Amino acid sequence: MQITTISDTHGLHHQLQILGGDLLIHAGDVCNRGTAVEALAFIEWFAEQDYTYKVFIAGNHDFYFEKLSTKEIHALLPENVFYLNDSGVELGGIKIWGSPITPTFHTMAFNRNRGEVIGQHWSEIPLDTDVLITHGPPFGILDFTNSQLHVGCEALFKSVQTIRPKYHIFGHIHEGFGLIKKEATTYINTSSVDFNYKVRKIPFYDFIF
Repeated sequence: MQITTISDTHGLHHQLQILGGDLLIHAGDVCNRGTAVEALAFIEWFAEQDYTYKVFIAGNHDFYFEKLSTKEIHALLPENVFYLNDSGVELGGIKIWGSPITPTFHTMAFNRNRGEVIGQHWSEIPLDTDVLITHGPPFGILDFTNSQLHVGCEALFKSVQTIRPKYHIFGHIHEGFGLIKKEATTYINTSSVDFNYKVRKIPFYDFIF
């Protein structure tokens, strides 16, 4: 299965150049301010993309999705678009799990305190997950900011080390854009904009599962 990943489009999705394929994954922050207008415009665009399946999660800017129930969001989506919120889907034999949760920072959407509280979300990830999508990175992996700080989630790092998915896809930290493989897992920070919220010339990773 050919998979294209994007993240942190912040309302700039129309500037991306994506070519179509089997599966398109968006790892959150589809909005900038989190309004209904932004969210619904993204859903319309996302549904139109030339992919067999489309999967997305929310991010810390996506307040609109935090206000609605998963059932209400699913009612907005066509059959081949899947919204994950601490939930999973199996597509073409690939088991995918997605979560919008990130460590608390100011008063953003889907934030949880570090430690036991956020760890409860990671404990829900099935051990047989093939592709893990989270909005934020695990600690120490593609999570380095311009302030020279690692800001990823420690509890998420521990969970990923146990689960060992084939791919862990995330965004959130725009400066961390890149790909790295450690042991059994390939980590992809697929942030589509840079630190200055400018769309990258190469805004996604495209790979074969």
